Amino acid sequence: QVRLVESGGGSVQAGGSLRLSCAATYSRRICAAWFRQAPGKEREGVATIASDGRTTYADSVKDRFTISKDNAKNTLYLQMNSLKPEDTAMYYCAARVRADCPDTWRSEREYQYWGQGTQVTVSS
Repeated sequence: QVRLVESGGGSVQAGGSLRLSCAATYSRRICAAWFRQAPGKEREGVATIASDGRTTYADSVKDRFTISKDNAKNTLYLQMNSLKPEDTAMYYCAARVRADCPDTWRSEREYQYWGQGTQVTVSS
């Protein structure tokens, strides 16, 4: 069983930065990801990181967001810079008990475990 707890959300103005954290109770090798869901929209994959540290990003956040992890602390991060109003959403961390992340990493069905979410609001 994997328990994920997000923190770090909040409200910022456009152009600002936030760092989200996701504390995990599971220490084995996993593929982890950040998703987001805006009101009235489907949940979408933002970034993923494999057990070996390889990362993949959605085009909409590439060069602005950075996913990383601290294995010693079992914590996943999402550094978000140059935030835009369209980044406003509930952000979720997710995990699958596999070392590698699949090509279909943006599909919710690939992940067995989810956090409760943390709200990010970006004002113009």
